[in-house]
Amino acid sequence: MLDINLIRETPEVVRKSLKDRQLDPAPVDSILKLDESRRALLTKAETLKAERNAVSKEIGQMKAEASRKAKIEAMRTVGDKISAMDADLAKVDAELQSLLSEIPNIIDERTPIGKSDEDNVVLKTFGKKPKFDFKPKPHWELGTDLGIIDFERGTKITGSRFYVLSGPGARLQRALISWMLDLHIRQGYTEKYLPFMVKGKTVYAAGQLPKFADNLYKDHEEDLYFVPTAEVPLTGYHMDEILEEADLPLLYTGYTPCFRREKMSAGRDVRGIKRGHQFDKVEMYIYCDPDESNDWVEKMNEHAQETCAELEIPYRVKQVCTGDIGFGSAITYDIEAWAPGCDEWLEVSSVSNVTDFQARRANIRFRPEGGGKVRFPHTLNGSGLGLPRTLIAVLENNQQADGSIVVPKVLHPWMGGVEVIKP
Repeated sequence: MLDINLIRETPEVVRKSLKDRQLDPAPVDSILKLDESRRALLTKAETLKAERNAVSKEIGQMKAEASRKAKIEAMRTVGDKISAMDADLAKVDAELQSLLSEIPNIIDERTPIGKSDEDNVVLKTFGKKPKFDFKPKPHWELGTDLGIIDFERGTKITGSRFYVLSGPGARLQRALISWMLDLHIRQGYTEKYLPFMVKGKTVYAAGQLPKFADNLYKDHEEDLYFVPTAEVPLTGYHMDEILEEADLPLLYTGYTPCFRREKMSAGRDVRGIKRGHQFDKVEMYIYCDPDESNDWVEKMNEHAQETCAELEIPYRVKQVCTGDIGFGSAITYDIEAWAPGCDEWLEVSSVSNVTDFQARRANIRFRPEGGGKVRFPHTLNGSGLGLPRTLIAVLENNQQADGSIVVPKVLHPWMGGVEVIKP
């Protein structure tokens, strides 16, 4: 959530950020009007309350019964006015908070201007696309032929866009998760095993509510949501806490399954296991001093890239433009892995600096070492990496002419000695 003072003092900055995001800037004017009404009501209510307090003291010192009764009766009228104003204030405040909760973060000046993902900027490409002396197969053919991806039973169990990983396919998925967690621990992150369901308050703190309510799975009886990403419980981890500056930065990593109600249409974009309502992801998350967040987003980007590099997957780094960037993000880097069977680049990581946007919503603050007022830390998040797209890239880049898959060397310790997945 944005600081209301930022909107009051520099509304043109917020309007420009909304326009750059290809959004209507009109809500800024509505917020300013509501904020003005709220402050006017607050001033009037506080004046009346001060008057009531003063008269209450005066009544306590009065001896004439008739005068006391007259004052008490007059104060009943004032009390009614205060109650009415408090009700009006609560209504205006709720409307104001509702509008504020739907305003996205301010765009970083380094984020390129653009209308859609077609305007994202490729910064660099690493590794060479593999050359085959045969026509490479997409993962949905490789997986079916090897018996490691079962689409029919996934559909039978649950429905479309679900699948079953079997045997070495399931083990390869588990190996990737375990290896990535261990890699991030070596990079300096502390692993967290997190709840896979969270309160609505936690989802709101992470910026997923109210904007993405239609994409979330919810237990309506308990007001619990299945996590759309580990970013959500990692935001909630320090919700309503005051941290010590000496403890920053805090680097966390965690694995969760993720659940999202994807709006999918038939066609190439959803073939195979690339998109589904349930998927696995390893997350990186950082709380840091605001003065250091620009450095940390670059480091997190390097950590995500290292994950691709050690898997020996060709990948590229893109900077996401204003028309495609996430709701809470100020600046975002996407990392895409090459999938030769699909013949496309697949996003396996998105690394973002969210500045103090989530910390404000979650009421997370830190106490400066030198004293002074508490401040909001900056939070950063990044996939490290997302599955199943990383699994797709591993399968398709390492396929052999006989339909087998060579397991990347870094995964051998987690595969129990299996170096090749054979038909």
